[in-house]
Amino acid sequence: MASKTASKDIITLRGSAAIVSEFFGYAANSILYNRGLYPEESFARVKKYGLPMLLTQDEGVKTFISNLTAQLSEWLEAGKLQRVVLVIMSKANNEVLERWNFRIETDGEVVEQGVSREKSDKEIMREIQAIMRQIASSITYLPCLDEPRVFDVLAYTDKDLAVPFTWIESDPKLIANPQMVKLHSFDTKIHKVDTLVSYKNDDCDDE
Repeated sequence: MASKTASKDIITLRGSAAIVSEFFGYAANSILYNRGLYPEESFARVKKYGLPMLLTQDEGVKTFISNLTAQLSEWLEAGKLQRVVLVIMSKANNEVLERWNFRIETDGEVVEQGVSREKSDKEIMREIQAIMRQIASSITYLPCLDEPRVFDVLAYTDKDLAVPFTWIESDPKLIANPQMVKLHSFDTKIHKVDTLVSYKNDDCDDE
């Protein structure tokens, strides 16, 4: 009699780095769309993670995110990436309005010894879906932003990492006395990503 077991997929360090860096690309697009940084018509609808997702068609932003995810994948594979923060700022004075904080825990044994882990792709996708749904519904729990905005991305890496010239040292772009909302996490069994958004507590005037 044949026995049945729950199917698990082998997750390698490179595969995990690809999953996490791709997630950052889609998450960044979703944040830019849902927080209204670019016109709605500049996004195209695609399907990813079993959900309708929106991707920017602005060539400059597309190139930025593509280069970003490639670099993050390299750092993730090296086990050197600790945190990624997407910062939304006022275009007028660079005041920080929101910080989308993605904290990364890496399984050191995988990096050092090259072992793999097991977790089903479907389970990982379900965890990512939960985060993407929370980003898509962010208008329900974050203040509305009605001024022109810009964004930047901060990467926190190990101190011994040689950083490409395209990246520069930056201040942490913190918010004084922020409000915070913790979102769901996802875990490939090699990289765990915890998500938190902090924001300036200025409610829109409803009058």
